[in-house]
Amino acid sequence: MDERHDITAVEATADEHVHDEHSAEHVAKHIKGYLLVGVTLLVFTIITVGLSYVQFGTQKANIAVAMLVATFKAGLVAAIFMHLSSEKRLIYRILIFACFFVIGLFWLTYLAWYDPVTR
Repeated sequence: MDERHDITAVEATADEHVHDEHSAEHVAKHIKGYLLVGVTLLVFTIITVGLSYVQFGTQKANIAVAMLVATFKAGLVAAIFMHLSSEKRLIYRILIFACFFVIGLFWLTYLAWYDPVTR
Protein backbone atom coordinates (compact mmCIF):
# COMPACT_ATOMS: atom_id res chain seq x y z
CA MET A 1 0.00 0.00 0.00
CA ASP A 2 2.90 2.37 0.57
CA GLU A 3 3.93 2.08 -3.08
CA ARG A 4 0.47 3.12 -4.20
CA HIS A 5 0.57 6.07 -1.79
CA ASP A 6 3.96 7.15 -3.22
CA ILE A 7 2.70 6.97 -6.81
CA THR A 8 -0.35 9.01 -5.87
CA ALA A 9 1.92 11.63 -4.26
CA VAL A 10 3.98 11.87 -7.46
CA GLU A 11 0.85 12.19 -9.58
CA ALA A 12 -0.49 14.86 -7.23
CA THR A 13 2.78 16.81 -7.53
CA ALA A 14 2.61 16.59 -11.34
CA ASP A 15 -1.02 17.74 -11.27
CA GLU A 16 -0.08 20.71 -9.08
CA HIS A 17 2.70 21.67 -11.51
CA VAL A 18 0.32 21.56 -14.46
CA HIS A 19 -2.27 23.47 -12.47
CA ASP A 20 0.28 26.14 -11.46
CA GLU A 21 1.25 26.61 -15.11
CA HIS A 22 -2.36 27.30 -16.07
CA SER A 23 -3.43 29.22 -12.99
CA ALA A 24 -5.31 32.48 -13.36
CA GLU A 25 -2.31 34.54 -12.21
CA HIS A 26 0.02 32.83 -14.67
CA VAL A 27 -2.38 33.35 -17.57
CA ALA A 28 -3.04 36.97 -16.55
CA LYS A 29 0.73 37.61 -16.55
CA HIS A 30 1.01 36.32 -20.13
CA ILE A 31 -2.04 38.30 -21.26
CA LYS A 32 -0.50 41.50 -19.84
CA GLY A 33 2.71 40.77 -21.74
CA TYR A 34 0.86 40.12 -24.99
CA LEU A 35 -1.17 43.31 -24.60
CA LEU A 36 2.00 45.30 -23.89
CA VAL A 37 3.63 43.89 -27.04
CA GLY A 38 0.47 44.64 -29.03
CA VAL A 39 0.48 48.27 -27.85
CA THR A 40 4.20 48.54 -28.62
CA LEU A 41 3.60 47.21 -32.15
CA LEU A 42 0.76 49.69 -32.62
CA VAL A 43 2.96 52.57 -31.46
CA PHE A 44 5.78 51.53 -33.80
CA THR A 45 3.31 51.21 -36.66
CA ILE A 46 2.27 54.81 -36.03
CA ILE A 47 5.96 55.76 -35.92
CA THR A 48 6.49 53.96 -39.23
CA VAL A 49 3.64 55.87 -40.85
CA GLY A 50 4.99 59.14 -39.44
CA LEU A 51 8.51 58.41 -40.69
CA SER A 52 7.17 57.71 -44.16
CA TYR A 53 6.40 61.44 -44.47
CA VAL A 54 9.92 62.48 -43.42
CA GLN A 55 12.65 62.83 -46.03
CA PHE A 56 16.01 61.54 -44.80
CA GLY A 57 17.90 62.81 -47.83
CA THR A 58 17.64 59.98 -50.31
CA GLN A 59 15.21 57.21 -51.03
CA LYS A 60 17.84 54.71 -49.87
CA ALA A 61 18.06 56.42 -46.47
CA ASN A 62 14.25 56.33 -46.20
CA ILE A 63 14.29 52.59 -46.95
CA ALA A 64 17.07 52.01 -44.40
CA VAL A 65 15.09 53.78 -41.66
CA ALA A 66 11.94 51.85 -42.56
CA MET A 67 13.89 48.57 -42.48
CA LEU A 68 15.30 49.39 -39.03
CA VAL A 69 11.83 49.98 -37.60
CA ALA A 70 10.47 46.86 -39.35
CA THR A 71 13.37 44.76 -38.04
CA PHE A 72 12.64 45.90 -34.48
CA LYS A 73 8.96 45.03 -34.86
CA ALA A 74 9.77 41.63 -36.42
CA GLY A 75 12.20 40.86 -33.61
CA LEU A 76 9.58 41.74 -31.03
CA VAL A 77 7.02 39.47 -32.68
CA ALA A 78 9.54 36.63 -32.95
CA ALA A 79 10.69 36.95 -29.35
CA ILE A 80 7.27 37.17 -27.74
CA PHE A 81 4.59 35.65 -29.97
CA MET A 82 6.82 32.91 -31.37
CA HIS A 83 8.26 32.27 -27.87
CA LEU A 84 11.88 32.58 -29.02
CA SER A 85 12.76 34.38 -25.79
CA SER A 86 12.47 31.08 -23.89
CA GLU A 87 14.07 28.70 -26.38
CA LYS A 88 17.20 26.58 -26.15
CA ARG A 89 20.60 27.24 -27.74
CA LEU A 90 19.93 25.41 -30.99
CA ILE A 91 17.19 27.81 -32.01
CA TYR A 92 19.55 30.75 -31.45
CA ARG A 93 22.18 29.14 -33.68
CA ILE A 94 19.60 28.71 -36.42
CA LEU A 95 18.39 32.29 -35.89
CA ILE A 96 21.93 33.67 -36.14
CA PHE A 97 22.48 31.72 -39.38
CA ALA A 98 19.21 33.09 -40.77
CA CYS A 99 20.21 36.64 -39.81
CA PHE A 100 23.55 36.30 -41.60
CA PHE A 101 21.70 34.95 -44.64
CA VAL A 102 19.32 37.92 -44.66
CA ILE A 103 22.20 40.36 -44.18
CA GLY A 104 23.91 38.70 -47.15
CA LEU A 105 20.80 39.19 -49.26
CA PHE A 106 20.61 42.84 -48.22
CA TRP A 107 24.31 43.21 -49.07
CA LEU A 108 23.70 41.77 -52.55
CA THR A 109 20.86 44.27 -53.02
CA TYR A 110 23.15 47.08 -51.91
CA LEU A 111 25.83 45.96 -54.35
CA ALA A 112 23.27 45.82 -57.16
CA TRP A 113 22.40 49.47 -56.53
CA TYR A 114 26.01 50.51 -57.17
CA ASP A 115 26.84 48.07 -59.98
CA PRO A 116 28.67 50.06 -62.65
CA VAL A 117 27.69 47.56 -65.35
CA THR A 118 23.97 48.27 -65.04
CA ARG A 119 24.38 52.05 -64.89
